[in-house]
Amino acid sequence: MVWNCNGDGKCRARGAGQLSADEALLPPPDAAVSDFLYFLRSWISNPLRVAAIAPSGDSLAKLMTQEIAPMEGPIIELGPGTGVFTRALLARGVSESDLTLIECGTEFIPGLKRRFPKARVLQMDAGRLHHGHLFEGQPVGAVVSGLPILSMSPRKVTAILLGAFTYLRPGAAFYQFTYGPRCPVPRPILDRLGLKAAHVGGTMRNLPPAAVYKISRRKPLDNVRSVRIPGNEASFEALPARWVSDD
Repeated sequence: MVWNCNGDGKCRARGAGQLSADEALLPPPDAAVSDFLYFLRSWISNPLRVAAIAPSGDSLAKLMTQEIAPMEGPIIELGPGTGVFTRALLARGVSESDLTLIECGTEFIPGLKRRFPKARVLQMDAGRLHHGHLFEGQPVGAVVSGLPILSMSPRKVTAILLGAFTYLRPGAAFYQFTYGPRCPVPRPILDRLGLKAAHVGGTMRNLPPAAVYKISRRKPLDNVRSVRIPGNEASFEALPARWVSDD
């Protein structure tokens, strides 16, 4: 159910079958205010982890999810926060039961479970994706990342990408937004992992303005390369289709 607010200030609830794609992105008016205040408090308590004073806007959410089709299969969302990108995925027709929401901040977990009861919500560090076994069957169709990549160390970024591409099927992509002027993943990391980045688009209708990048595998590598994360015992091999742990 979504709230429809008219110019007279009155808000009325509408069923999901009556909603446009834009309306499906909107939380109830009081929830939007609550999300902002909650996000602001989280930023004050841990600015490096949250890295923004407000949730992403609907324009950025649409840009992040515009290439994801309803039948992509399982979708991983990293750092969903209050669920702005999650709502955009549902508006695209993605089944809630196909969503795995991975959030490090314990303060966001109860709200995610309440708002998206059919999704799988996991409280964990995205840098430890390669340590888990999240999907035993169908490979993942896309990863949508709301993580503050720019504030992370190269080692952490490498670990996140290695973990994500462990699950992604061939041809699938990792979507990342940034407030900066270029791709937030440094070129040396992309080269080392056999990845490429493409600019999807940008929006000024976000606070602050943001851009979206699509990160995917390059053509199959001629040689298998061992990739080690400095300071971490984990070791991976870059393969044409997926990365696997040495363990």
